[in-house]
Amino acid sequence: MPANDRSFNYDLDYRHLNLREQPELYRVGKGEMGVLLVQPYKSEILPYWRFKTPDIARESSEKIFQLFQDYKEKGDFIGMDMARKFLQMGYTRSRRYANHRTGQKYDGPVPDDQKGRSGAHGREQLPREEDPIKAESARIFYAKYLEAREDSDYKKLKKAWQEQYG
Repeated sequence: MPANDRSFNYDLDYRHLNLREQPELYRVGKGEMGVLLVQPYKSEILPYWRFKTPDIARESSEKIFQLFQDYKEKGDFIGMDMARKFLQMGYTRSRRYANHRTGQKYDGPVPDDQKGRSGAHGREQLPREEDPIKAESARIFYAKYLEAREDSDYKKLKKAWQEQYG
């Protein structure tokens, strides 16, 4: 991967990497890229990630935001970014279930040659249904996600990280 490529590198063997020990390999990517891959952060944050009800979402988002703050105190940008990604994913997944009871957005399976990629891939979008409970969970996560994304220290560290590592 070229040094100036800012996209997330899916070619690394994340099962055997500890990006706290090899931080230079981390790339921010776009949105939630790599959220379920980057260790040890995935294992530290994932156990707290829940959104079934607004109360569960509130507790989850507050715990993940506390982890964001803990990483910030340690100057651990990757941890901050991963916590931000989990907050964003809490929003997007709750919103998905708010719109589609089963969580399935498209009709039918993903074509074999498109596995691991997002998008319709020629499938019809299923009708939307509004679940007010999941919608409230989404609003809770979105507020915490924005708080993390707009944190001035996070913004400074992200800019410095991208300048140093691409």
